Amino acid sequence: MSSSINNKPRIPVAPKAIQKGVPLKNLLGLEAIDCLAYNILLVYPQFDENLFLQLALNNLEPLGIMERGQHLAKALRQALPGQYSTAIEIILASLTEPLTRTDDNGLAVFFYLTHSYFVSLFGLDPQNNGGQDPFEISMQAQYEITQRFSAEFSIRPFVIQQQQRTLARLMDWTADPNPHVRRLCSEGTRSRLPWGVRIPAFITNPEPVLPILEALKCDESLYVRRSVANHLGDIAKDHPEKAFEICDRWLNISTPDIKWLIRHALRHPAKQGDQVALQLRAAAQ
Repeated sequence: MSSSINNKPRIPVAPKAIQKGVPLKNLLGLEAIDCLAYNILLVYPQFDENLFLQLALNNLEPLGIMERGQHLAKALRQALPGQYSTAIEIILASLTEPLTRTDDNGLAVFFYLTHSYFVSLFGLDPQNNGGQDPFEISMQAQYEITQRFSAEFSIRPFVIQQQQRTLARLMDWTADPNPHVRRLCSEGTRSRLPWGVRIPAFITNPEPVLPILEALKCDESLYVRRSVANHLGDIAKDHPEKAFEICDRWLNISTPDIKWLIRHALRHPAKQGDQVALQLRAAAQ
């Protein structure tokens, strides 16, 4: 391990796409652990590197990628200052530069899964922060992390446990200039996000998140609009009539981008032979 402070933070080299026979867990292997320690030492020379390495490497091999993200976050927690806000400020200072594009970023960004889990595991409970509410610093952390990877997984416990204040913040972020931040508003609130913890309240009633989708439906970024379409597709699985009503209303906008969004959102019910979905997709050609 190197503790040099002469260079910039770095992330592991990784493939551009998933490779057959190569498990995703390898993205959070020895090189990622080395980068984690290196980046923290750049900004916090007092970092207990030996303790972190011991904890990080212990029983790492059998863990899948999501489990490794949690495992490494817990190792960081033991090796950083006990006050959550102090620890997360060190972590944020260790980040690489924000991404400047939304496509072709490859798999290297999964390095930041660990950082995302640090927030979701420790960023809600005031007891982790000397009794002080950690909401603001946690939201700031996710704002930064999502510009380098995605905070779609870490934001979900906040949506579930503190729905009103989290949705209010995400609604503000729908106007953010960064497309990664705007996408988080839709992707992080999906009721059935793949790999993510489901949000039972939105499976039961999607109404609270509809203003976010309305705000983003005509976003200039396909990256964001695709998330809106996938989110609406989730709603269609539990509340098809609501999804159909939204799509029918959005047809009045009649732009190529909106038509694509509607077709994409209704793929699942259309494949199931739902006649309303088929008619709406036909109208959106």
